[in-house]
Amino acid sequence: MPLLLDTARSGTAADLRGSNCLTIGLVNNMPDAAREATERQFIDLLRAAAHGAVICVKLFSIPDVPRSQEARRELSGRYRDVAELWDAALDGLIVTGTEPQAASLQDEPYWQDLVRLIEWARANTSSTIFSCLAAHAAVQHMHGIERRSRKDKLCGVFDCVPAADHPLLAGMAAPLRVPHSRHNDLSEPVLRACGYRILTRSVAAGVDAFADDRGPSSLFVFFQGHPEYATDSLLREYRRDVGRYLRGERDQYPAAPQGYLGETAASVAEAFGVRAAGLRDPALLADFPMNALVADLENTWRTAALGIYENWVNHLKDRKAERRPQVAFGQKARRERSRQFAG
Repeated sequence: MPLLLDTARSGTAADLRGSNCLTIGLVNNMPDAAREATERQFIDLLRAAAHGAVICVKLFSIPDVPRSQEARRELSGRYRDVAELWDAALDGLIVTGTEPQAASLQDEPYWQDLVRLIEWARANTSSTIFSCLAAHAAVQHMHGIERRSRKDKLCGVFDCVPAADHPLLAGMAAPLRVPHSRHNDLSEPVLRACGYRILTRSVAAGVDAFADDRGPSSLFVFFQGHPEYATDSLLREYRRDVGRYLRGERDQYPAAPQGYLGETAASVAEAFGVRAAGLRDPALLADFPMNALVADLENTWRTAALGIYENWVNHLKDRKAERRPQVAFGQKARRERSRQFAG
């Protein structure tokens, strides 16, 4: 079934009424260098997961997320300001993270917009997905749960196992391979104490996905990992961190992503690391063996990512079908009152 990318920034937006027609918003907060790739990753994943559904995706941006002037000009042509979200009719919403600038999330310039977005999503969507930093911000706002800094960056593809019997995990075979790339973590005992349901976890990566499905409000789904990542996403992040080391922006040479590179690629990456340690020169980044490493990559997490998002799309369809009789009843009642007044 088709996926429609609605970039109209006025009242001409597509109106999808059928129970198999869904409108999903994407609030893309990723930094300029990763914004287009992130948009493409989520759209490709939703398109692949849209079995039996027509999906219309609307793009939103938060003005206070730091961006270059060029990026702002590009956004103005395709993205809606988040202020337009408050009057939007959405079935589902996806909120991405971004690279933090402040020590505390509450000190980020976009914090207040995120808070309003979280409260809006609770009352106005059937389900919302919060990715990475957005997940950390949501639980901090709702329950005061603060993320913890890790000693070392967690980066790689990890085996995760189901921790609950939940519709989002229906038909999923363990282990679920999931990419992670983060400097911070959330405590599973603290999440459980606040009523969150742990969906998947990893021995090495900790909590992977969790949910808040209490009461009649929106199903909130939180990912500390990145099931949407493309095959080379972690490699590009690794190259970025290598560049930061070569420029003196970090003290330690970054470790290669765990569970990601094959034996041949790992040897190539290690050899370049030895060379970089001996000649710490920003110009050396031009010799980073990107092509050799890409050639050895395999996407081992696509099946798990697709399964979760197919189940999420099915949840949105089911919730829309449940609401349709209520909407139809309300419309019928209004027509009856109109006829009474006309008589």
